Formats: sequence, C-alpha cells, structure tokens
Amino acid sequence: GKLASYKKIKYLSQFDLKKLLEVLELGSTVNEDWLFLLMAKTGIRFSEALALTPADFDFVTQQVNIQKTWGYKDREGGFQPTKNKASQRRVSLDWKTNMQMAQLTQALSTGDLIFVKKKIYNSTLNHRLKRHCVRAGIPIISMHGLRHTHASLLLYEGVSIASVARRLGHA
Repeated sequence: GKLASYKKIKYLSQFDLKKLLEVLELGSTVNEDWLFLLMAKTGIRFSEALALTPADFDFVTQQVNIQKTWGYKDREGGFQPTKNKASQRRVSLDWKTNMQMAQLTQALSTGDLIFVKKKIYNSTLNHRLKRHCVRAGIPIISMHGLRHTHASLLLYEGVSIASVARRLGHA
C-alpha cells in the first residue's frame, strides 16, 4: 500500500484556540486580531466579517446581523450579496465578545466598515494568523480554519448539526 499523505490541520482544539486568543493583540483600536477573535467566536465567513458595520450589531440582544459580504477580491471592494439565502442570518454573540465589540465600535459611525480601511488581502491576514499560531505553539490554521474551529467546538459541545449549519449560513 501507499503511506497516507500529510493532512493539513483545518481546525484547532478548544485548548489550542484558548492559546491563540491569549496571544492576540487586542488593544482599544480595531486591528486584524479583532477580526480573528470575531471570526473564531462566531464562525462567520471572512467576507461577511469584512462587510460588518456598527449598524450590524444589536448589542441589546447580543447578535450580529449578516446580510452582506465585502468583495475583497475586487480591485475597489464593495458590498456584495451573501453566498446564498441561508447565509442571511443573525448570529448570537457571547456576552464578553458583545461587550468588546460594543466598546470597539462606539467611536465609529453606524455605516463605517469596522475592519476595512484600505485594500485587504486574505493572504496577508493568513500570514499574520500563522505568526500568531507559531508564537502560541499551536498548529497553523488559515482564517477559514477559524470557521472550522468554531463549528467543531459547537459539535463537540453537543449542539445539533442542523443548528450549527444554520449558524454558519449553510443551505
């Protein structure tokens, strides 16, 4: 037979995620690390996270409204529709992330993009995430791996597959 090929790790354990979150540089102003935190805590897609404005957050009900994406692959960027109808959803936030996002966005206008200030590249953010993973001493994952991590941790906690699929915006 043939030896099994190396399979790249696509998600982190709860322990490794905790180590990653500990090395993030979460200051009082928006940076890429806040994007990593939000993606890990919600499982939203990269383009969905980029399209977020303060108006998309309902801090009273602790939810973020996903209704659009950001065309980061286009030269100019711009809002685009979600991947599919099921991708339009409200995602619950834990109380700590809710409070952190409320503080982080309070100085922004409701229509301001939170994470996009200039042209943004997925590869640049994947490289920054890789540096954090190395510093934390955990397996290297991609930005999309944060989504996989979120889903796998929910399933491990006993959340139904249907609920996880709805939360991730799967049709």
